[in-house]
Amino acid sequence: MLTSVRIVGSGLIGTSIGLALKAHGVHVQMVDTNASAQELAQDLVGRFDIFNPELVIFALPSSQISLVIEEEYSLNPDSTFMDVGSIKAEVIVEVQKSSLPLANFVPTHPMAGREVSGAQSARADLFSARSWVITPTAECLPESKALARALIAACGADLKELTADEHDRAVAVVSHLPQILSSLLAQGLHSIPAQWLDLAGGGLRDTTRIASSDAQLWSEIIFSNRGSVSGLIKAMQQSLGELSENLNDMDFIKEFIEKGNQGRSRIPGKHGGIARDYSYLPIVIDDKPGQLAAIFNECAKISVNVEDLSIEHSPGQFNALITLSLSEKDAHELSAHLSMIGWNVHPILK
Repeated sequence: MLTSVRIVGSGLIGTSIGLALKAHGVHVQMVDTNASAQELAQDLVGRFDIFNPELVIFALPSSQISLVIEEEYSLNPDSTFMDVGSIKAEVIVEVQKSSLPLANFVPTHPMAGREVSGAQSARADLFSARSWVITPTAECLPESKALARALIAACGADLKELTADEHDRAVAVVSHLPQILSSLLAQGLHSIPAQWLDLAGGGLRDTTRIASSDAQLWSEIIFSNRGSVSGLIKAMQQSLGELSENLNDMDFIKEFIEKGNQGRSRIPGKHGGIARDYSYLPIVIDDKPGQLAAIFNECAKISVNVEDLSIEHSPGQFNALITLSLSEKDAHELSAHLSMIGWNVHPILK
């Protein structure tokens, strides 16, 4: 079991790791060039003077590791090192150029984050049930991998092992391209009348949520993985060009949407299982405190499990529409129960 960890970088990811480890009684030391960020992170995870930590974590962008790697290795020559950057091939090259042996280094990437950054946004459960990829090199020692695995388990994440090249190509698809498309869509909102945005529903909010992400961080990520991202953008341009040329063909448009249906169905469901086919229960509630809590209390009373929810507010109105995602059986049970006690429940949707 881990007992001492030094985390270099006191941002969202580094501090969230620290909070997760604190819950397991691990002594954590936070380090950052930004003194105020370091102070906040250390206050959150507790203050410990650590010498010869078992594990040193580079929790900073891959482009900045070269600035700290030599100093950290000279201070902690007996430690195992790991990083949590978004790109893996690049960081392995940086380690190869340094004094740090690849035998003592484990490249990793937690597939978790938030659209807000900084230690103040950290959460101990940020990695819970999320994938955490390791891409060890052939030189990596088993004991080094074991320490990284222990940390990942302590954070509650699901470990996945890939090669560095496979990882970088995969995250270009599942993480970097979505960020680019979300930002592109949100850019178009600058040129439309403000009153049009009053019509925005869940679709626009969902697809532009990550457009709020940290611009500096994401510029570094996309630049570092530009080789993998470039081909995806070209393929997307081609698909959009074909759609543009066939907007007079309803069958082509239908096929375009159906291909999207089929692609989305491949995304794993809860806990990595097969994607669930949910039923959706719409409920109109008063826009006031306590309404959601009251509904979830009723769910608990009859033992139904809500898998997801969305909330839409009508501009100028004092009510809201919440839509609960449930299994078909739970949706019918909850609909009947809430209707019976006076909630404004609408027909179940598929």
